[in-house]
Amino acid sequence: MHRDVLIIDDEPAIRRLLMGALDRVGLSHVEAASAGEALRLAAGPQRPAVALLDLGLPDRDGLEIVPQLAALGVTIIVLTARDATEEKVAALDLGADDFVTKPFDSAELLARVRSALRRKSGALVDPHRRDFEGGSIDRAKHSVVIDGTPVPLTPREFELLWALSEKPGRVMTHTSLLETVWGAAHRDDLDYLRVAIRSLRKKVETDASRPKLVMNEPGIGYRLASLGDQSD
Repeated sequence: MHRDVLIIDDEPAIRRLLMGALDRVGLSHVEAASAGEALRLAAGPQRPAVALLDLGLPDRDGLEIVPQLAALGVTIIVLTARDATEEKVAALDLGADDFVTKPFDSAELLARVRSALRRKSGALVDPHRRDFEGGSIDRAKHSVVIDGTPVPLTPREFELLWALSEKPGRVMTHTSLLETVWGAAHRDDLDYLRVAIRSLRKKVETDASRPKLVMNEPGIGYRLASLGDQSD
C-alpha cells in the first residue's frame, strides 16, 4: 500500500504535529525517525509520493539523503530550522522540490503538500507540453498560451519558461536556471537571469510589478505557480 506522505523527523512531537495535520485533511502517512529508516520506507511497499524531510537527523545529515530520495521518485519538501540560504540552495540543487522553515504554519505546509501531490497525479503524458497556473507551454510547437491568449517569446525567454515549468511550484535555484538556459560557463552570471526574468514577466504577467506567475524566492531562485496555487 502506497502512502501520500513520509514524515522524516527525529522529534516525536514534530511527527505527532505533522501526522495530526495530515489526518485532518485525509492524507495517509508513514513516519521515520532516522535517515536509514526513511530510505528503507521510501524504497519499500509503502513508497510515498512526498517526503517531509528534517535535515537534523541522528544518523546522517538530511542533505545526504536528498539525492537518494529523489532517485526513488519521491517529491521532497525540506523542513528545517536552519535559516542559512546556502543550505536551502544546497537542498534544492541536490534534488529537493521545496522547503519550509521551522517553526512553520500548518496550513501553508499542507498547501505545499497538496500542490506536490497534484503535480504527481496530473503528470502529462505528452512530454512536449506542460501546464501551469493560468497557462501552458508546448515545446514542439514553440508556443505559450496565457489565459487563453498566445504569447510570443524570444528563444531565451521560451527556454527559461520551459525550465521553470518542469515542476511548477518547485523553487529553481539561480544556478540551476543559469546552467540549464545559458550553460555551465554562465552559472554565476546572475545579471543575465535577472534581465531575462524581467523581460519574461512583462509578457506573461498581468502586472509585472506584482508577479503572480513567476515568483521570486529572495537569495535562492524563482518558482512558477502551479495549478491551483491561487486557491491554496
